[in-house]
Amino acid sequence: MADRPRLDATTRSDSGKSAAARLRREGRLPAVLFGHGLASESLSVDAHELSQLRRRIAATTLVDLSVDGHKPRTVLIHGVQLHRVTHRPLHVDLFAVRMTEELTAEVPLVGDGIAPATEAGGTLVHPVASVKVRALPRDLPVSIHYDLSLLASFDNVITVADLVAPHGVTINADPSEVVAKVLAPRVEEEAPVVTEEQPAAEEAPAAEAPVEG
Repeated sequence: MADRPRLDATTRSDSGKSAAARLRREGRLPAVLFGHGLASESLSVDAHELSQLRRRIAATTLVDLSVDGHKPRTVLIHGVQLHRVTHRPLHVDLFAVRMTEELTAEVPLVGDGIAPATEAGGTLVHPVASVKVRALPRDLPVSIHYDLSLLASFDNVITVADLVAPHGVTINADPSEVVAKVLAPRVEEEAPVVTEEQPAAEEAPAAEAPVEG
């Protein structure tokens, strides 16, 4: 499709750490294209082009991959291996999809609006930030939204069962999992006032009556 983002790749025949290091020095990244029923292909992609692409797409965005200038194939950027210190990309996995075959993917959850309970001093928490969904590639959502206005009190919760999946999308998660809730503010107990007991006053000895002579 003309409106899909595009990524160009080049076939590579060399492998190994030294070859991969040489590619990175040249501003390219080693990549692997794989898919169901397909033999994996060793490729390389422009590191800057990939970085720019990742800034504007989601994990479920379909990408047109052209290898050596040939007709594009539809892929997902399945994963990017990062350097554990510099966090720079080291390697990219590209998954070739079949448009008639359902996929399972992790999709982020987005809360819209304001939770009324937070106005009473509560803290909004998101125990579940994403869910797995299953759908045809063209139906994979970028995210799933839910309404925070449902959290009117500290007793209200939003669960997976409350999520509305787009048409053609099935959510694969426990319906009882809590997606969002508002925690009541913590009430700090006042420290008890401790008073020191004053020692009892000693009674003055009674004055002796004068002895009459």
